[in-house]
Amino acid sequence: MHRSSDPKSVRVQLTAGSGLEIEWMDGHRSHYTFRFLRDACPCAECSTQRCREHRQPGDPQRLTLERMLPRLRPLPKAVKAEPMGRYGIRLGWDDGHSHGTYLWEFLRDVCPCPSCAGKSPPSAVTPVGVGTPVTTDPVQ
Repeated sequence: MHRSSDPKSVRVQLTAGSGLEIEWMDGHRSHYTFRFLRDACPCAECSTQRCREHRQPGDPQRLTLERMLPRLRPLPKAVKAEPMGRYGIRLGWDDGHSHGTYLWEFLRDVCPCPSCAGKSPPSAVTPVGVGTPVTTDPVQ
């Protein structure tokens, strides 16, 4: 039995730098920019910082002078992606960060599409899912 949080296909667009695309078993499609994913990192360190700042996963950090001037804050770039068992994906970032495992259920909960944006905040998740092939573009 498949749940709506089980992905049918996953594509990480490393070369283009445009993000992560997931087609879910129920037919829903999600697109996550790398900026959104970096701001949604589920690792303990990032989750704690978001909690202290009262931000939801994917919400940008508070504005500082550096963040107000886009040239000083380059877009985050994922440099590697690896499947994590049958339950998620781990992304490695150009800033050296690579501790967060993005569970499929978590990604479905934080889907930024217009039809999902109005739903309630993400819930706590547990590692579940089905084996899903993850395809990545080669890093150049």
